[in-house]
Amino acid sequence: MSAFLQQLPALIGVVIGALGSYLAVVRGDRARFRREQAARWDERRLAVYADYARSLKKSVTLTYRVAAHLGNDPNPHPLSLAEAEPSLAEAAVARDPSGEALIMLGSTEVVEKAREWVVAVMDMERFLREGRRDPEAWRTLLERQRAAREGYYTAVRTDLALPPGHSARWPLPYPPPA
Repeated sequence: MSAFLQQLPALIGVVIGALGSYLAVVRGDRARFRREQAARWDERRLAVYADYARSLKKSVTLTYRVAAHLGNDPNPHPLSLAEAEPSLAEAAVARDPSGEALIMLGSTEVVEKAREWVVAVMDMERFLREGRRDPEAWRTLLERQRAAREGYYTAVRTDLALPPGHSARWPLPYPPPA
């Protein structure tokens, strides 16, 4: 029995060491799992954010072209409203599923900024459907849309803890309409 008592402190040390190692591994695995899970959600949110921006940008590009046809925008590829209407409708339908994914996965701030951007785009579409020829009013709508887009991208970068990005505002190589 005295041999067992002499070995008991060593045995307790081995048990405590094994238990400590087990707990350290479990904690490390949990932390790694949480980091990997956060990274996966960040990747998914980035994909949803980019998809929404792409779908909305299709509408924006079409509005530039229709505005050029009406004499409001200097876009070099004018398109009549009648020709653009099927594409505008398709773009609007395509942005609905990406908008739903955005609402489901996006932060409150990003979703609010997305709403501001889409409302600006819808106002541009309404302006064109009315057949208005007012380059100054168009420029005001365009600036509002660009500011809303910039706000959306800023909110996305903040949500994903990315560094600040470019405003995407640069001078165009062609002159504005007279």
